[in-house]
Amino acid sequence: MTGPFPPFEPHGGGGPRIREIPLRLMVPNLITVLAICAGLSGIRLAFEGRMETAVLMVLLAAFLDAVDGRVARMLKASSKFGAQMDSLADIVNFGVAPALVLYAYLLDRAGAIGWIAALLFAIACGLRLARFNVMLEDAERPAWQADYFVGVPAPAGAALVMLPVYLGFLGLTPDRTVALAACAYTLVVAVLLISRLPVYSGKSSGSRVRRELVMPLMLVVVLYALLLASYTWQTLAVSAIAYLIFLIFSVRAYSRRAAREAAETEEKA
Repeated sequence: MTGPFPPFEPHGGGGPRIREIPLRLMVPNLITVLAICAGLSGIRLAFEGRMETAVLMVLLAAFLDAVDGRVARMLKASSKFGAQMDSLADIVNFGVAPALVLYAYLLDRAGAIGWIAALLFAIACGLRLARFNVMLEDAERPAWQADYFVGVPAPAGAALVMLPVYLGFLGLTPDRTVALAACAYTLVVAVLLISRLPVYSGKSSGSRVRRELVMPLMLVVVLYALLLASYTWQTLAVSAIAYLIFLIFSVRAYSRRAAREAAETEEKA
């Protein structure tokens, strides 16, 4: 499948005939389109002053954009067209939409500095995504390093950068001082996106769960969903802060793993 619409094919009657394709091939691209619609709608809602709905739309866009690739693999519906479309959607949903929503809510109070911070975050997200696409083709990287992202992944960056918005919804006054602090925080997240920081991806855990952990894991997921529904902004704020703390442990784990792999290589030599 090279595009959203298949070519015409002639048949015995002499007229054109459209080749039918399975509906499952359309599902991943439809999710991607819906993600773009959610992200752009979030921007519109933000500039209309409907901030809480705008943030939820951006988070929905990030969620849909993060799962469309997995859906494509599950349905065996991957295509070159879908991959290109997904890359374009990533820039909108993980870079442009969060930056503009944050700017509309808070960063504009810092004047030109706020706009510069928003632009740098969006550009950093684009650079991060471009590097990720290139590294997919890197065959020289050791296999164990595939368990780690290089830099904070774009979906996490989109959720992290809106921490000042979550705190604002919880009562933090969005004045100029807070806006300047948010500018500095936005630049920090932008640097984390393009950094070489090793971030554990969880890929080594595979798609299977030990039998004794199934029930506890289900309870944890349900508990988080309930907290997200009942205490949305508190849960998102705590999640963002917890992720920042997690980065410290991720770097430490990577350093220990690198030292162990180096020692094993020397022993074999």
